[in-house]
Amino acid sequence: MNTNASSKPKLFSTLGQICKLIPTHRVARLARETGSVLKARTFTPWSHLVTLVYAQLAHSLSLNDVCDALSFVTGKLQAIRGARAPSRNAFSHANRTRDPALAERLFWETLDHLHTLAPGFGRGHRRRYGHRFKKLVYLVDSTTIGLVANCIDWARHRRRKAAVKCHVRLDSGSLLPRFVVVKSAGEGDDGSHTPELCAGVKAGEIVVFDKAYVVYAHLFALHQREIVWVTRAKQGMRCRVLESRPVSGKIVSDEIVEMTLWKTHRFYPEPLRRVVALVEVDGREREMVFLTNHLEWAASSVADLYRCRWQVEVFFKQIKQTLQLADFLGYNENAVKWQVWTALLLYVLLRFIAWVHRWAGSFSRLFTLLRATLWAARDFAELLERYGTADAKKRRMRAHPESAFLPGLFSFMTS
Repeated sequence: MNTNASSKPKLFSTLGQICKLIPTHRVARLARETGSVLKARTFTPWSHLVTLVYAQLAHSLSLNDVCDALSFVTGKLQAIRGARAPSRNAFSHANRTRDPALAERLFWETLDHLHTLAPGFGRGHRRRYGHRFKKLVYLVDSTTIGLVANCIDWARHRRRKAAVKCHVRLDSGSLLPRFVVVKSAGEGDDGSHTPELCAGVKAGEIVVFDKAYVVYAHLFALHQREIVWVTRAKQGMRCRVLESRPVSGKIVSDEIVEMTLWKTHRFYPEPLRRVVALVEVDGREREMVFLTNHLEWAASSVADLYRCRWQVEVFFKQIKQTLQLADFLGYNENAVKWQVWTALLLYVLLRFIAWVHRWAGSFSRLFTLLRATLWAARDFAELLERYGTADAKKRRMRAHPESAFLPGLFSFMTS
């Protein structure tokens, strides 16, 4: 009996298995490089990170909520590479004083680490409309995260409102972020961050973004770098039609145009493609005007590429609603950035778990499962396979007419 028991592998809690994917030696190194280790006495940077990951998974609403809950599971918490439960003051002080650059750099290094563990991770093809494009398609967009009035001193957005903006360049194939900028919503408009977001895009790749990011000088810079871009035209754009092409279906017009205003023509002196298409929005069709520097594609391909951009809205929904990136545990800039980067880190970890175990269910259902079994010592493979009343790995439901229990149905089938 003892021999069989000792031969079984030790199972860690769900939270422990998630945190095990984070290379702990990198946390220690980044803590030294960012100076966070100098501000750690009993509450280490590793304990700080584990506490924030727990807060995201448990949907904790306050510092007391986190600290009180962890104080009851100190043994299970310490099994996660020696993490310790914080006091309220220690947790608040760490969020306020420690440099969030540690969390930012850890996010990118962990993403690289996961690619090393599984080279196929992040190479999926989830594009619903852009599947025929062989080049990488990047989606550029931003989301505004509202904050409380206590943040107005550093994150003023309106006269009496505060907010932080998360600008993302997302890989449409894998739905994994490739570049992220987290800044106050009052620090410039979206267009001012476009060069930074597109700095790592290579020649031949495709970038799709909303009209808020339209800066003609930058669009021409992308064109010179042989990067294909697709966006929506701003209202009031003045241009001259050089060529009109035949249209069909829901394509209203397909034209080659050039800018007529001196300022815009100076910034973008070469011809552009202007496509007007009927797009269904909220159950109703309305016209949308698209711009691109690719002159050879079919007009329907331009419209389909822009449809891919809606996937970035799914990404924002998952990190803001599923991970509940709305209830912050601190009000100062460092605390907010710590929580944003931890949410992004947890998102990548959950996506990696789903990919490794071939989870076919939704992201929200996976999150619900892990949240419900946070401290349970269960094997991930077995847990994900047996979860719920419906098998997530079965993509189709098989019909069983005999189970309908309609009057006379069984006798009709057997006669």
